[in-house]
Amino acid sequence: MNLPTKAIIGTQWGDEGKGKITDCLAEDADFVVRFQGGTNAGHTIGIGDEIFKLHLLPSGILRRGVMAVIGNGVVVDPEELLEEIRMVESRGIAVEGLRISDRANVIMPYHKILDGAEEKSRGPKGVGTTGRGIGPCYSDKISRYGVRIGDLTDKATLEEKINMIFPTKLRLIAAFGAPPLDAVKDIIDTYSSYGSALGKYVTDTSVMINEAIRNGKKVLFEGAQGTMLDIDHGTYPYVTSSSCVTGGICTGAGVPPSSIKEVVGVVKAYTTRVGHGPFVTELTSGLGEYLQKRGGEFGTTTGRARRCGWLDLVVVRHAVRINGITSLAITKIDVLNGMEELRIATDYEIDGQIVKDFPSSISKLVRAKPIYQEFDGWKDWTKDETEKIISNGYRTLPIEMRRYLRFISSNVAVPIGIVSLGPKRDETMYLRNKKWEN
Repeated sequence: MNLPTKAIIGTQWGDEGKGKITDCLAEDADFVVRFQGGTNAGHTIGIGDEIFKLHLLPSGILRRGVMAVIGNGVVVDPEELLEEIRMVESRGIAVEGLRISDRANVIMPYHKILDGAEEKSRGPKGVGTTGRGIGPCYSDKISRYGVRIGDLTDKATLEEKINMIFPTKLRLIAAFGAPPLDAVKDIIDTYSSYGSALGKYVTDTSVMINEAIRNGKKVLFEGAQGTMLDIDHGTYPYVTSSSCVTGGICTGAGVPPSSIKEVVGVVKAYTTRVGHGPFVTELTSGLGEYLQKRGGEFGTTTGRARRCGWLDLVVVRHAVRINGITSLAITKIDVLNGMEELRIATDYEIDGQIVKDFPSSISKLVRAKPIYQEFDGWKDWTKDETEKIISNGYRTLPIEMRRYLRFISSNVAVPIGIVSLGPKRDETMYLRNKKWEN
């Protein structure tokens, strides 16, 4: 079967612009499915003069007629989700196409308390968690202590689970010296009310998604975070608590591997990361601050400043291999406009050895030195020039930019399908005849 399915995967430490690329491709999609992460994700999408910042709602919610699905691999904070629903509705966005997996795990109040307490207990070895309860919720899921969305719609089941879990959490919180929890009855009542409010959206989303694929519907799988934050394949322990890679779609959305036809790897034209952990191409000079300010590199979720550096193709090649990426979407290349000289790291030098594959060892990464290829920059341009370039096509891009793009594609052996020349929908260049190949 020739399946019209795509996955959108971040190739770096997140913040690559996956939200915008998902929104652009969702124009012709029938379904957009989030399969992992929680409110620690932040997708910023520009529509005209409006900016939408989403955390739990799939980016497809902004497209009329698209089913926006929160899969079972997502951890859901119902309070935050309801607030986000109210926000988009207040701005004229309908949410009747929202669906939430009854198997998705729920972030509870004790998860947030424990998240902060655990991070504090690490001291200077903290991993940079957002403090939103993501890690403890995933831990409970694996430990079989989890509360699932379906439980919120059945108060008797919810009460039974919370009464079983609560004493253990109280002891943990006391051991950390963290603030006390609300009374158990208040939690049961509050979360039962969330179940009543969200119940109309709750269903077995795996059944829905697989049926859609069988019927030839266009299904877009939207990743949160990026490959280098993956729990297995990222810079462990400075990672998130879920599987951000293509393989996570199968478990996080309930579909077989054979259902995933294309994988679009989103590559920021330079590299950023938030929080702690090694960053081989980081620019600690004024140039890093320049990229930070010009690129608006501040977290959608936390507001934290992102560390900035040159593009690292050791990272991107790692992501290409892990995810089976079939095409690239290059974002924020416009941020590099006007810079006289650019660099791309192609390899590392570690203890005198040339290293081409991304190492798992944090201690090796700390000692790694980037090996750079240098490129001439291109002149800055105005908004009017951006519109003209997009209208006239790829060959009207500055020749220096085309050399930069060709080098990326050649080095990672993957063609470029999309070039984003700005944050808005209409600032996007498509290098294929069709957005979707059937």
